[in-house]
Amino acid sequence: MKDSTKCLHAGYTPGNAEPRVLPIVQSTTFKYNTTQDIADLFDLKTATFFYSRLGNPTCDAVEKKIAALEGGVGAMLTSSGQAATLTAILTIAKAGDEILCSSTVYGGTFNLMAVTFKRMGINVIFFDQQNETDEQIEAKINEKTKAIFGETIANPALTVFDIERFANIAHKHEIPLIVDNTFATPILCKPFDFGADIVVHSTTKYMDGHAVQVGGVVVDSGKFDWAKSSKFPEFVTPDDSYHGLVYTTTFGKAAFIVKARVQIMRDLGVSQSPQAAFYINLGLETLPLRIKQHSINGKKLAEHLKNHPKIEKVIYPGLEDSEYKALADKYLLDGYTAGVLSLVIKGGREGGARFIDNVKMASQEVHVADIRTCLLHPATATHRQLSDAQLADCGISPGLVRLSVGLEDIDDIIADIDQALEHV
Repeated sequence: MKDSTKCLHAGYTPGNAEPRVLPIVQSTTFKYNTTQDIADLFDLKTATFFYSRLGNPTCDAVEKKIAALEGGVGAMLTSSGQAATLTAILTIAKAGDEILCSSTVYGGTFNLMAVTFKRMGINVIFFDQQNETDEQIEAKINEKTKAIFGETIANPALTVFDIERFANIAHKHEIPLIVDNTFATPILCKPFDFGADIVVHSTTKYMDGHAVQVGGVVVDSGKFDWAKSSKFPEFVTPDDSYHGLVYTTTFGKAAFIVKARVQIMRDLGVSQSPQAAFYINLGLETLPLRIKQHSINGKKLAEHLKNHPKIEKVIYPGLEDSEYKALADKYLLDGYTAGVLSLVIKGGREGGARFIDNVKMASQEVHVADIRTCLLHPATATHRQLSDAQLADCGISPGLVRLSVGLEDIDDIIADIDQALEHV
């Protein structure tokens, strides 16, 4: 099936006289006939459901749909995008280990990496994906390094991650590449096709698309050889919490996603609810149509604003003169680069504030990738916890405004932005 068809049919196939629409299985628990049935579940010998923290039929259907879209062997929904990143890292790293991370990642991810993981004893080393050479980046990798992490399209710096380049670096050192594919979605980019091993998403963004449900997902490509690498003994040695089970032996290519579920999800409980999964599925059904129209509107607005006298710079990888245009053409479907652009407004912080305070149709929101146009000033919102130096490392200036272009008529979007800029 093509992606548009997968978005409608993958993950759930109704039987005779069963609901056409994915049902919400609103139950925390599931009944079994014998103690042996339940024992087999706890020993991971069977894969049915027994407690919705670890698995639920509604969530399972959505997980299978997203795995099919990304081309992975399995997926696991989480309570948020942050929870997806947390789960992915903790599945492979522990206190004393290190992660290599692009410095232009989303502010919440940056804080998770720089502050919270540090408190857990996991050291995160940041790198400049644009200006550092392969040799400089490889010099930061050592025997403790467990993964490289980056975003397909960074939020809000809008840098485009050179997936193939960093996959080659990661695999040279026998570690996986983890890619946050939130802005691109699997419709515009499939990181596994370029060598990525694990993908995470905030499903809150374009996958949901309607600003109704927070969520996240971890997807496993099944391509990383955990047994071959010497850096992941916990995948090839017995897990005492499951009577000596060995993940690579028992689950093969799905070793990572199973371990993520039965260890990290079991212990941290950052699970998604069936009601939430239902909402996410509704968004997924129209994702191919929406993400392309977001991209069309985004490019039209970016082209309209790139020479505006009140704007210092329009940052949008779909523009012909963008420094990321070549990477966008390589990794993103037909030049579609989603609907988020960043504007550096003249007048710095004050100029950005005057602009945002005067929009009429668009909304000032702590959100992005919605069907409705919305704006945010990262330096006082999503990246508020960062110093000016850290903002610069993330590719963000104090006056930068993140603009998420919605699905309104493009002429109305342009008119609203133009009138707001008159106040700068």
